[in-house]
Amino acid sequence: MKIEKAIKVTLEEILIKLKTEFSKIEVEEKEDNTYAVNIESSDDTATLIGHHGETIYSLQHLLKVLCWAKTKSKKEFNIVLDVDNYRKRQEENVINLAERKVDFVRKTKRAQSLPPMSGYFRRVVHLHLMDPKFDDIETESQGEGESRHTIIKLAE
Repeated sequence: MKIEKAIKVTLEEILIKLKTEFSKIEVEEKEDNTYAVNIESSDDTATLIGHHGETIYSLQHLLKVLCWAKTKSKKEFNIVLDVDNYRKRQEENVINLAERKVDFVRKTKRAQSLPPMSGYFRRVVHLHLMDPKFDDIETESQGEGESRHTIIKLAE
């Protein structure tokens, strides 16, 4: 079974078993064997996302494991699950915050710390700030576990 179809069918089965309303599931192949999946939900957006995204991350993990088993794919693939573009909006907010911190770093020449966030969002920041327009800036992650955060500073 093709990976995109396996993802869509498996997610539909999960949502039906959970008695969760949805209007559409979009699956898009991105780079690095990653599939972006967005559920368009009618009323259950908050339920699907959960507190601080806990439910969406759990659904994503379950979907990935089931699809790996169903496709028996020789190449590994990753799934990034979203509900009504919730994660996309979160990414945009994190990028906006990082860019404001970059402006402050450039003005004050003092390193700035972002709040603790998941590895996924730290990676979003690191990759975004690798753009050539930020060649005077470098980032690093510090801390352990739940308190791991990103430091933005002038490049040495």
